[in-house]
Amino acid sequence: MITVERKDSFHLKISRVLQEETSHRLDLFLFVPGELGLNEHVISEDAFYYSAIHVKRTYYSDKHHLPLVLSRLASRGRLSTEQYRLSLSLYAYQYVVALERATQTLLDTARRVQQAESHAETSERAETQGGEPNEADAGSEPRERIVAAGLQERLEELCELAQGILRRLRRNQPSDDGLLKYYANIDNYLSWFTEQRLLALVAYLPRGRDYRTIRERLLEICLAESEHREQAEYNASRVVRDPTRMSNKMRLLRRLIEYPVTLKQQTQELGGAEQKAVKGLATGVVMVFVSLGLLQARDTVGNITALFVLAMAVLYAMREVFKDDLRNTLWRWLRKGRPKWRRQYFDATSGKPVGRQLEWFDYKRFGKLDEQIQRVRQRNVAQREEMVLHYRSSSRMSPTRFLSGYEKTRETLSLDLSQLTRLMDKGSHRVYRLKEGQVSRESVEKRHLLNLVVREEVANAEPILQRWKIVMSRSRIVDVVKVHQEGGKPVEQEEGQTESPVA
Repeated sequence: MITVERKDSFHLKISRVLQEETSHRLDLFLFVPGELGLNEHVISEDAFYYSAIHVKRTYYSDKHHLPLVLSRLASRGRLSTEQYRLSLSLYAYQYVVALERATQTLLDTARRVQQAESHAETSERAETQGGEPNEADAGSEPRERIVAAGLQERLEELCELAQGILRRLRRNQPSDDGLLKYYANIDNYLSWFTEQRLLALVAYLPRGRDYRTIRERLLEICLAESEHREQAEYNASRVVRDPTRMSNKMRLLRRLIEYPVTLKQQTQELGGAEQKAVKGLATGVVMVFVSLGLLQARDTVGNITALFVLAMAVLYAMREVFKDDLRNTLWRWLRKGRPKWRRQYFDATSGKPVGRQLEWFDYKRFGKLDEQIQRVRQRNVAQREEMVLHYRSSSRMSPTRFLSGYEKTRETLSLDLSQLTRLMDKGSHRVYRLKEGQVSRESVEKRHLLNLVVREEVANAEPILQRWKIVMSRSRIVDVVKVHQEGGKPVEQEEGQTESPVA
Protein backbone atom coordinates (compact mmCIF):
# COMPACT_ATOMS: atom_id res chain seq x y z
CA MET A 1 0.00 0.00 0.00
CA ILE A 2 1.34 3.41 -1.01
CA THR A 3 0.71 6.55 1.04
CA VAL A 4 1.41 10.12 -0.09
CA GLU A 5 1.42 12.88 2.50
CA ARG A 6 2.78 16.35 3.01
CA LYS A 7 6.02 16.29 4.97
CA ASP A 8 6.57 20.04 5.31
CA SER A 9 6.06 23.17 3.22
CA PHE A 10 7.60 21.83 -0.01
CA HIS A 11 8.20 18.09 0.50
CA LEU A 12 6.00 15.12 -0.32
CA LYS A 13 6.61 11.84 1.50
CA ILE A 14 5.75 8.71 -0.49
CA SER A 15 5.92 5.55 1.64
CA ARG A 16 5.37 1.86 1.01
CA VAL A 17 6.12 -1.42 2.79
CA LEU A 18 7.81 -4.09 0.68
CA GLN A 19 7.76 -7.84 1.16
CA GLU A 20 11.22 -8.53 -0.19
CA GLU A 21 10.63 -11.93 -1.74
CA THR A 22 10.18 -10.76 -5.32
CA SER A 23 11.14 -7.79 -7.45
CA HIS A 24 9.22 -4.53 -7.26
CA ARG A 25 8.70 -1.73 -9.74
CA LEU A 26 7.46 1.75 -8.90
CA ASP A 27 6.47 4.48 -11.39
CA LEU A 28 5.79 8.08 -10.41
CA PHE A 29 4.27 10.50 -12.94
CA LEU A 30 4.15 14.14 -11.80
CA PHE A 31 2.01 16.28 -14.13
CA VAL A 32 3.20 19.90 -14.00
CA PRO A 33 1.02 22.64 -15.58
CA GLY A 34 2.38 23.98 -18.85
CA GLU A 35 2.06 27.58 -17.68
CA LEU A 36 5.09 27.08 -15.42
CA GLY A 37 7.30 26.56 -18.49
CA LEU A 38 9.20 23.57 -17.09
CA ASN A 39 11.48 21.70 -19.51
CA GLU A 40 14.92 20.09 -19.63
CA HIS A 41 16.56 23.44 -20.45
CA VAL A 42 15.15 25.18 -17.34
CA ILE A 43 15.91 22.31 -14.92
CA SER A 44 17.93 19.43 -16.30
CA GLU A 45 16.94 15.86 -15.56
CA ASP A 46 20.13 15.13 -13.60
CA ALA A 47 19.81 18.33 -11.54
CA PHE A 48 16.21 17.54 -10.58
CA TYR A 49 17.05 13.94 -9.69
CA TYR A 50 19.97 14.79 -7.40
CA SER A 51 18.29 17.75 -5.67
CA ALA A 52 14.62 16.70 -5.45
CA ILE A 53 14.48 12.88 -5.11
CA HIS A 54 15.73 11.26 -1.89
CA VAL A 55 15.14 7.59 -1.10
CA LYS A 56 15.56 5.88 2.28
CA ARG A 57 14.92 2.27 3.32
CA THR A 58 14.58 0.90 6.83
CA TYR A 59 13.80 -2.47 8.35
CA TYR A 60 10.12 -3.02 9.06
CA SER A 61 8.13 -5.59 11.01
CA ASP A 62 4.34 -5.85 11.31
CA LYS A 63 4.90 -7.88 14.49
CA HIS A 64 5.14 -4.79 16.64
CA HIS A 65 6.26 -6.59 19.81
CA LEU A 66 9.09 -8.54 18.16
CA PRO A 67 11.73 -5.75 18.43
CA LEU A 68 10.86 -5.21 22.08
CA VAL A 69 11.07 -8.94 22.83
CA LEU A 70 14.48 -9.15 21.17
CA SER A 71 15.74 -6.14 23.10
CA ARG A 72 14.61 -7.73 26.38
CA LEU A 73 16.46 -10.92 25.51
CA ALA A 74 19.56 -8.89 24.74
CA SER A 75 19.31 -7.02 28.03
CA ARG A 76 19.26 -10.38 29.83
CA GLY A 77 22.47 -11.46 28.12
CA ARG A 78 20.99 -13.92 25.65
CA LEU A 79 21.72 -11.67 22.65
CA SER A 80 24.54 -9.31 21.72
CA THR A 81 24.69 -5.58 22.42
CA GLU A 82 24.32 -4.79 18.72
CA GLN A 83 21.14 -6.87 18.63
CA TYR A 84 19.79 -4.84 21.54
CA ARG A 85 20.51 -1.56 19.79
CA LEU A 86 18.92 -2.72 16.54
CA SER A 87 15.78 -4.11 18.16
CA LEU A 88 15.21 -1.15 20.45
CA SER A 89 15.84 1.32 17.61
CA LEU A 90 13.36 -0.47 15.36
CA TYR A 91 10.73 -0.48 18.10
CA ALA A 92 11.23 3.26 18.68
CA TYR A 93 11.32 4.07 14.97
CA GLN A 94 8.04 2.25 14.26
CA TYR A 95 6.41 4.11 17.15
CA VAL A 96 7.68 7.48 15.92
CA VAL A 97 6.48 6.90 12.35
CA ALA A 98 3.06 5.69 13.50
CA LEU A 99 2.63 8.62 15.91
CA GLU A 100 3.63 11.13 13.24
CA ARG A 101 1.06 9.77 10.79
CA ALA A 102 -1.71 9.48 13.38
CA THR A 103 -1.25 12.98 14.78
CA GLN A 104 -1.02 14.54 11.32
CA THR A 105 -4.38 13.02 10.40
CA LEU A 106 -5.90 14.22 13.67
CA LEU A 107 -4.49 17.71 13.14
CA ASP A 108 -6.16 17.93 9.73
CA THR A 109 -9.45 16.78 11.23
CA ALA A 110 -9.17 19.29 14.08
CA ARG A 111 -8.59 22.12 11.61
CA ARG A 112 -11.69 21.14 9.66
CA VAL A 113 -13.77 21.08 12.85
CA GLN A 114 -12.43 24.51 13.81
CA GLN A 115 -13.38 25.93 10.43
CA ALA A 116 -16.86 24.39 10.65
CA GLU A 117 -17.42 25.85 14.12
CA SER A 118 -16.28 29.33 13.08
CA HIS A 119 -18.55 29.13 10.02
CA ALA A 120 -21.47 28.06 12.23
CA GLU A 121 -20.85 31.00 14.55
CA THR A 122 -20.90 33.37 11.58
CA SER A 123 -24.20 31.91 10.39
CA GLU A 124 -25.74 32.31 13.86
CA ARG A 125 -24.75 35.96 13.99
CA ALA A 126 -26.28 36.48 10.56
CA GLU A 127 -29.55 34.90 11.74
CA THR A 128 -29.71 37.10 14.83
CA GLN A 129 -29.32 40.15 12.59
CA GLY A 130 -32.34 39.14 10.53
CA GLY A 131 -30.74 37.07 7.79
CA GLU A 132 -32.07 33.80 6.43
CA PRO A 133 -30.31 30.56 7.38
CA ASN A 134 -28.36 28.79 4.68
CA GLU A 135 -29.74 25.33 3.85
CA ALA A 136 -26.29 24.04 2.94
CA ASP A 137 -24.94 25.13 6.33
CA ALA A 138 -27.89 23.51 8.10
CA GLY A 139 -27.26 20.25 6.28
CA SER A 140 -23.56 20.25 7.06
CA GLU A 141 -24.03 20.67 10.84
CA PRO A 142 -24.95 17.00 11.56
CA ARG A 143 -22.03 15.83 9.44
CA GLU A 144 -19.59 18.06 11.31
CA ARG A 145 -20.96 16.85 14.62
CA ILE A 146 -20.25 13.28 13.57
CA VAL A 147 -16.71 14.28 12.60
CA ALA A 148 -16.26 16.03 15.97
CA ALA A 149 -17.48 12.95 17.86
CA GLY A 150 -15.12 10.74 15.85
CA LEU A 151 -12.24 13.10 16.63
CA GLN A 152 -12.74 12.66 20.38
CA GLU A 153 -12.83 8.87 20.07
CA ARG A 154 -9.66 8.82 17.98
CA LEU A 155 -7.89 11.11 20.44
CA GLU A 156 -8.85 8.78 23.29
CA GLU A 157 -7.51 5.81 21.34
CA LEU A 158 -4.29 7.66 20.57
CA CYS A 159 -3.73 8.40 24.26
CA GLU A 160 -4.27 4.78 25.21
CA LEU A 161 -1.90 3.46 22.56
CA ALA A 162 0.85 5.99 23.30
CA GLN A 163 0.77 5.33 27.03
CA GLY A 164 0.70 1.58 26.48
CA ILE A 165 3.70 1.58 24.14
CA LEU A 166 5.79 3.75 26.44
CA ARG A 167 4.78 1.63 29.45
CA ARG A 168 5.94 -1.57 27.73
CA LEU A 169 9.22 0.08 26.81
CA ARG A 170 9.95 1.16 30.41
CA ARG A 171 8.88 -2.11 31.96
CA ASN A 172 12.27 -3.76 31.53
CA GLN A 173 15.08 -1.27 32.08
CA PRO A 174 18.54 -2.82 31.46
CA SER A 175 21.07 -3.04 34.27
CA ASP A 176 24.21 -3.00 32.13
CA ASP A 177 25.75 0.48 31.88
CA GLY A 178 26.37 0.26 28.13
CA LEU A 179 22.80 -0.82 27.41
CA LEU A 180 21.38 1.64 29.95
CA LYS A 181 22.99 4.60 28.17
CA TYR A 182 21.41 3.63 24.87
CA TYR A 183 18.07 2.94 26.53
CA ALA A 184 18.15 6.39 28.17
CA ASN A 185 18.67 8.10 24.81
CA ILE A 186 15.75 6.21 23.26
CA ASP A 187 13.45 6.84 26.20
CA ASN A 188 14.44 10.51 26.34
CA TYR A 189 13.55 11.11 22.70
CA LEU A 190 10.30 9.14 22.73
CA SER A 191 9.12 11.00 25.82
CA TRP A 192 9.93 14.41 24.31
CA PHE A 193 8.49 13.50 20.90
CA THR A 194 5.23 12.24 22.44
CA GLU A 195 4.91 15.46 24.42
CA GLN A 196 5.49 17.62 21.33
CA ARG A 197 2.93 15.82 19.18
CA LEU A 198 0.28 15.90 21.89
CA LEU A 199 0.89 19.59 22.57
CA ALA A 200 0.41 20.26 18.86
CA LEU A 201 -2.97 18.52 19.07
CA VAL A 202 -3.93 20.63 22.09
CA ALA A 203 -2.98 23.80 20.22
CA TYR A 204 -5.31 23.00 17.31
CA LEU A 205 -8.22 21.50 19.26
CA PRO A 206 -11.50 23.40 18.90
CA ARG A 207 -12.37 25.72 21.78
CA GLY A 208 -15.45 24.28 23.42
CA ARG A 209 -16.83 22.37 26.37
CA ASP A 210 -16.99 19.15 24.39
CA TYR A 211 -13.20 18.96 24.21
CA ARG A 212 -12.42 19.98 27.76
CA THR A 213 -12.01 16.40 29.01
CA ILE A 214 -9.76 15.22 26.21
CA ARG A 215 -7.73 18.43 26.41
CA GLU A 216 -7.11 17.88 30.11
CA ARG A 217 -6.07 14.29 29.46
CA LEU A 218 -3.61 15.31 26.75
CA LEU A 219 -2.09 17.94 29.05
CA GLU A 220 -1.89 15.40 31.85
CA ILE A 221 0.12 13.02 29.65
CA CYS A 222 2.43 15.88 28.60
CA LEU A 223 3.07 16.87 32.23
CA ALA A 224 3.73 13.23 33.15
CA GLU A 225 6.30 12.86 30.37
CA SER A 226 8.01 16.10 31.39
CA GLU A 227 8.23 14.92 35.01
CA HIS A 228 9.53 11.54 33.84
CA ARG A 229 12.45 13.16 31.99
CA GLU A 230 13.15 15.44 34.94
CA GLN A 231 13.23 12.57 37.44
CA ALA A 232 15.49 10.50 35.19
CA GLU A 233 17.79 13.53 34.71
CA TYR A 234 17.98 13.00 30.98
CA ASN A 235 18.64 16.66 30.14
CA ALA A 236 20.62 19.40 31.83
CA SER A 237 18.76 22.42 33.15
CA ARG A 238 20.39 24.78 30.66
CA VAL A 239 19.26 22.55 27.79
CA VAL A 240 15.69 22.45 29.08
CA ARG A 241 15.56 26.24 29.37
CA ASP A 242 16.83 26.79 25.81
CA PRO A 243 14.36 25.51 23.12
CA THR A 244 17.05 25.66 20.42
CA ARG A 245 19.44 23.43 22.35
CA MET A 246 16.65 21.05 23.22
CA SER A 247 15.51 20.77 19.62
CA ASN A 248 19.04 20.19 18.32
CA LYS A 249 19.70 17.51 20.93
CA MET A 250 16.50 15.68 20.05
CA ARG A 251 17.33 15.90 16.37
CA LEU A 252 20.63 14.11 17.09
CA LEU A 253 18.81 11.48 19.15
CA ARG A 254 16.44 10.95 16.22
CA ARG A 255 19.40 10.22 13.98
CA LEU A 256 20.74 7.83 16.63
CA ILE A 257 17.46 5.92 16.47
CA GLU A 258 17.33 5.80 12.68
CA TYR A 259 20.97 4.85 12.06
CA PRO A 260 20.91 1.12 13.04
CA VAL A 261 17.66 0.37 11.19
CA THR A 262 18.38 2.41 8.05
CA LEU A 263 20.09 0.63 5.18
CA LYS A 264 23.24 2.28 3.91
CA GLN A 265 23.21 3.11 0.23
CA GLN A 266 25.56 4.03 -2.56
CA THR A 267 24.35 5.66 -5.76
CA GLN A 268 26.27 5.12 -8.97
CA GLU A 269 25.59 6.80 -12.29
CA LEU A 270 25.50 4.28 -15.11
CA GLY A 271 26.97 4.63 -18.56
CA GLY A 272 30.29 6.29 -17.73
CA ALA A 273 32.41 3.92 -19.83
CA GLU A 274 29.82 3.92 -22.62
CA GLN A 275 29.86 7.71 -22.72
CA LYS A 276 33.63 7.73 -23.19
CA ALA A 277 33.35 5.11 -25.93
CA VAL A 278 30.64 7.12 -27.72
CA LYS A 279 32.76 10.26 -27.49
CA GLY A 280 35.76 8.48 -28.98
CA LEU A 281 33.68 6.87 -31.72
CA ALA A 282 32.07 10.15 -32.72
CA THR A 283 35.45 11.90 -32.81
CA GLY A 284 36.98 9.08 -34.89
CA VAL A 285 34.12 9.02 -37.43
CA VAL A 286 34.22 12.78 -37.92
CA MET A 287 38.02 12.80 -38.22
CA VAL A 288 37.83 10.19 -41.00
CA PHE A 289 35.67 12.48 -43.12
CA VAL A 290 37.79 15.52 -42.24
CA SER A 291 40.98 13.72 -43.29
CA LEU A 292 39.40 12.60 -46.56
CA GLY A 293 38.31 16.19 -47.16
CA LEU A 294 41.84 17.49 -46.53
CA LEU A 295 43.33 14.97 -48.95
CA GLN A 296 40.77 15.89 -51.60
CA ALA A 297 41.49 19.60 -51.08
CA ARG A 298 45.24 18.99 -51.37
CA ASP A 299 44.77 17.15 -54.66
CA THR A 300 42.47 19.85 -56.00
CA VAL A 301 44.37 22.98 -54.91
CA GLY A 302 47.87 21.60 -55.17
CA ASN A 303 50.37 23.59 -53.14
CA ILE A 304 49.61 25.14 -49.74
CA THR A 305 47.94 28.39 -50.62
CA ALA A 306 45.46 30.74 -48.98
CA LEU A 307 42.62 28.82 -50.61
CA PHE A 308 43.89 25.57 -49.11
CA VAL A 309 44.15 27.15 -45.64
CA LEU A 310 40.60 28.47 -45.98
CA ALA A 311 39.32 25.04 -47.01
CA MET A 312 41.12 23.43 -44.06
CA ALA A 313 39.56 25.96 -41.65
CA VAL A 314 36.08 25.21 -43.01
CA LEU A 315 36.62 21.47 -42.59
CA TYR A 316 37.79 21.86 -38.98
CA ALA A 317 34.82 24.10 -38.20
CA MET A 318 32.46 21.46 -39.62
CA ARG A 319 34.23 18.87 -37.48
CA GLU A 320 33.50 20.78 -34.28
CA VAL A 321 29.84 21.20 -35.21
CA PHE A 322 29.08 17.67 -36.34
CA LYS A 323 31.17 15.97 -33.67
CA ASP A 324 28.94 17.21 -30.83
CA ASP A 325 25.73 16.53 -32.75
CA LEU A 326 26.82 13.01 -33.65
CA ARG A 327 27.94 12.29 -30.09
CA ASN A 328 24.66 13.50 -28.58
CA THR A 329 22.59 11.56 -31.12
CA LEU A 330 24.51 8.33 -30.51
CA TRP A 331 24.31 8.80 -26.73
CA ARG A 332 20.54 9.35 -26.73
CA TRP A 333 20.00 6.34 -28.99
CA LEU A 334 22.21 4.11 -26.86
CA ARG A 335 20.73 5.11 -23.47
CA LYS A 336 17.08 5.26 -24.54
CA GLY A 337 14.95 3.24 -22.12
CA ARG A 338 17.93 2.09 -20.06
CA PRO A 339 18.43 2.87 -16.32
CA LYS A 340 20.52 5.91 -15.46
CA TRP A 341 21.42 5.15 -11.84
CA ARG A 342 22.04 2.12 -9.66
CA ARG A 343 21.49 2.27 -5.92
CA GLN A 344 23.06 -0.46 -3.76
CA TYR A 345 21.87 -1.17 -0.20
CA PHE A 346 24.04 -2.44 2.66
CA ASP A 347 23.22 -3.54 6.18
CA ALA A 348 24.20 -0.81 8.64
CA THR A 349 25.75 -3.27 11.13
CA SER A 350 27.37 -6.03 9.10
CA GLY A 351 28.08 -3.99 5.97
CA LYS A 352 26.91 -6.83 3.72
CA PRO A 353 25.02 -5.96 0.51
CA VAL A 354 21.32 -6.74 0.88
CA GLY A 355 19.94 -5.56 -2.46
CA ARG A 356 20.08 -3.11 -5.32
CA GLN A 357 17.77 -0.79 -7.21
CA LEU A 358 17.82 0.57 -10.76
CA GLU A 359 16.36 4.04 -11.38
CA TRP A 360 15.15 6.07 -14.35
CA PHE A 361 14.16 9.74 -14.59
CA ASP A 362 13.16 11.76 -17.65
CA TYR A 363 10.74 14.36 -18.97
CA LYS A 364 7.85 13.17 -21.13
CA ARG A 365 4.83 14.50 -22.96
CA PHE A 366 1.32 13.22 -22.38
CA GLY A 367 1.11 11.58 -25.81
CA LYS A 368 4.10 9.33 -25.10
CA LEU A 369 2.60 7.79 -21.96
CA ASP A 370 0.95 4.36 -22.07
CA GLU A 371 -2.83 4.07 -22.21
CA GLN A 372 -3.14 2.96 -18.58
CA ILE A 373 -1.55 6.13 -17.23
CA GLN A 374 -3.49 8.34 -19.65
CA ARG A 375 -6.76 6.78 -18.52
CA VAL A 376 -5.99 7.27 -14.81
CA ARG A 377 -4.90 10.86 -15.39
CA GLN A 378 -8.28 11.77 -16.98
CA ARG A 379 -6.87 14.84 -18.68
CA ASN A 380 -9.04 17.47 -20.31
CA VAL A 381 -8.35 20.08 -22.97
CA ALA A 382 -7.25 22.73 -20.47
CA GLN A 383 -4.23 20.63 -19.41
CA ARG A 384 -2.95 19.85 -22.88
CA GLU A 385 0.46 21.46 -22.34
CA GLU A 386 1.41 19.60 -19.18
CA MET A 387 4.99 18.44 -18.69
CA VAL A 388 5.29 14.97 -17.15
CA LEU A 389 8.15 14.10 -14.80
CA HIS A 390 8.60 10.32 -14.83
CA TYR A 391 10.56 8.48 -12.14
CA ARG A 392 10.88 4.69 -12.17
CA SER A 393 12.62 2.30 -9.80
CA SER A 394 13.08 -1.46 -10.05
CA SER A 395 14.45 -3.16 -6.94
CA ARG A 396 15.39 -6.65 -5.85
CA MET A 397 16.48 -7.42 -2.31
CA SER A 398 17.96 -10.46 -0.56
CA PRO A 399 15.86 -11.25 2.54
CA THR A 400 18.28 -14.01 3.58
CA ARG A 401 20.86 -11.32 4.38
CA PHE A 402 18.45 -9.20 6.42
CA LEU A 403 18.62 -8.82 10.16
CA SER A 404 17.32 -11.99 11.80
CA GLY A 405 13.54 -11.90 12.22
CA TYR A 406 12.82 -9.29 9.53
CA GLU A 407 11.63 -9.90 5.99
CA LYS A 408 10.23 -6.49 5.09
CA THR A 409 11.57 -3.02 4.47
CA ARG A 410 9.89 0.36 4.48
CA GLU A 411 10.79 2.67 1.60
CA THR A 412 10.33 6.41 2.03
CA LEU A 413 10.75 8.61 -1.04
CA SER A 414 10.96 12.34 -0.37
CA LEU A 415 10.03 14.56 -3.33
CA ASP A 416 11.20 18.17 -3.03
CA LEU A 417 8.99 20.55 -5.02
CA SER A 418 10.78 23.75 -4.00
CA GLN A 419 12.41 24.02 -7.43
CA LEU A 420 8.97 24.32 -9.03
CA THR A 421 8.09 27.28 -6.78
CA ARG A 422 10.75 29.38 -8.52
CA LEU A 423 8.73 29.09 -11.71
CA MET A 424 5.53 30.37 -10.07
CA ASP A 425 4.40 33.98 -10.05
CA LYS A 426 4.87 36.05 -6.91
CA GLY A 427 1.79 38.17 -7.40
CA SER A 428 -1.62 37.84 -5.80
CA HIS A 429 -5.03 39.29 -6.57
CA ARG A 430 -7.93 40.58 -4.51
CA VAL A 431 -11.34 39.00 -4.11
CA TYR A 432 -14.38 40.94 -2.87
CA ARG A 433 -17.06 39.21 -0.79
CA LEU A 434 -20.40 40.29 0.64
CA LYS A 435 -20.41 39.28 4.31
CA GLU A 436 -23.10 40.33 6.82
CA GLY A 437 -24.19 43.21 4.63
CA GLN A 438 -20.68 44.60 4.20
CA VAL A 439 -18.10 44.21 1.45
CA SER A 440 -14.84 42.63 2.55
CA ARG A 441 -11.63 42.59 0.55
CA GLU A 442 -9.29 39.61 0.76
CA SER A 443 -5.90 38.99 -0.80
CA VAL A 444 -5.71 35.60 -2.56
CA GLU A 445 -2.48 33.87 -3.53
CA LYS A 446 -2.34 32.15 -6.88
CA ARG A 447 -2.40 28.37 -6.67
CA HIS A 448 -1.49 25.61 -9.10
CA LEU A 449 -2.86 22.10 -9.39
CA LEU A 450 -0.40 19.24 -9.87
CA ASN A 451 -1.37 15.61 -10.40
CA LEU A 452 0.67 12.66 -9.16
CA VAL A 453 -0.03 9.22 -10.63
CA VAL A 454 1.59 6.28 -8.83
CA ARG A 455 1.87 2.76 -10.24
CA GLU A 456 3.31 -0.13 -8.25
CA GLU A 457 3.90 -3.52 -9.86
CA VAL A 458 4.52 -6.66 -7.81
CA ALA A 459 4.56 -10.32 -8.73
CA ASN A 460 1.31 -12.35 -8.69
CA ALA A 461 -0.92 -9.27 -8.37
CA GLU A 462 -2.47 -6.58 -10.50
CA PRO A 463 -0.66 -3.23 -10.67
CA ILE A 464 -1.83 -0.70 -8.08
CA LEU A 465 -2.66 2.69 -9.60
CA GLN A 466 -3.37 5.83 -7.59
CA ARG A 467 -3.93 9.46 -8.52
CA TRP A 468 -3.33 12.30 -6.08
CA LYS A 469 -4.18 15.98 -6.47
CA ILE A 470 -1.56 18.38 -5.12
CA VAL A 471 -2.65 21.99 -4.57
CA MET A 472 0.43 24.16 -4.39
CA SER A 473 1.29 27.85 -4.14
CA ARG A 474 4.58 29.67 -4.19
CA SER A 475 4.83 29.59 -0.40
CA ARG A 476 3.77 26.00 0.44
CA ILE A 477 1.95 22.81 -0.47
CA VAL A 478 -1.65 23.59 0.42
CA ASP A 479 -3.34 20.19 0.20
CA VAL A 480 -2.80 16.58 -0.93
CA VAL A 481 -5.90 14.51 -1.76
CA LYS A 482 -6.25 10.99 -3.19
CA VAL A 483 -8.92 10.96 -5.90
CA HIS A 484 -8.53 7.54 -7.57
CA GLN A 485 -7.27 4.03 -6.81
CA GLU A 486 -7.56 0.70 -8.60
CA GLY A 487 -5.86 -2.69 -8.87
CA GLY A 488 -4.01 -4.70 -6.27
CA LYS A 489 -6.02 -7.93 -6.51
CA PRO A 490 -4.01 -11.18 -6.43
CA VAL A 491 -3.87 -12.95 -9.78
CA GLU A 492 -4.22 -16.43 -8.23
CA GLN A 493 -7.44 -15.41 -6.49
CA GLU A 494 -9.04 -14.32 -9.74
CA GLU A 495 -8.10 -17.59 -11.43
CA GLY A 496 -9.58 -19.55 -8.57
CA GLN A 497 -12.84 -17.64 -8.80
CA THR A 498 -13.17 -18.30 -12.54
CA GLU A 499 -12.48 -22.03 -12.14
CA SER A 500 -14.83 -22.64 -9.19
CA PRO A 501 -18.09 -22.78 -11.25
CA VAL A 502 -16.52 -25.33 -13.60
CA ALA A 503 -15.50 -27.51 -10.68
